[in-house]
Amino acid sequence: MKYKRVAVGGTFDHFHKGHEKLLNKAFEIGQYILVGVTSNKFGGRKGNIEPCSQRMSELEHFLQKFGSRYTVKRLENHYGPTVHDDQMDAIVVSNETEPVAHKINEIREQKGIKPLKIFVIGWVLAEDGKPISSTRIRNGEINRNGKVLK
Repeated sequence: MKYKRVAVGGTFDHFHKGHEKLLNKAFEIGQYILVGVTSNKFGGRKGNIEPCSQRMSELEHFLQKFGSRYTVKRLENHYGPTVHDDQMDAIVVSNETEPVAHKINEIREQKGIKPLKIFVIGWVLAEDGKPISSTRIRNGEINRNGKVLK
């Protein structure tokens, strides 16, 4: 564990293997992890997602194995506390959210805060070779493990 405090965030809708990979990487590199979960209002921009309380509950179930090395917080915007928390060292993002991590670093630098080390996690592929995504799960194409359903 190289980094003291690592951020990771997302909608975590229909919790799946891609989310697991993202979180496992954060715990692999960090001592303490701040997990941001988009609120109903902010996350709802993506469409018909599960309620925040349900998404946080599923997340907590997965995170239990990491003991007390984390905090889960609701996110009301793309950046959360990463733009002002000078104790944060690194951030783990997906290919899809990498641009947000670079924007966070721009804002941090403008504020005189050291930039975060960015770790980008690649897609986890379903049986059909396409990325596992909450949208595909919601649409009934695949299950949370990437098994093709139709």
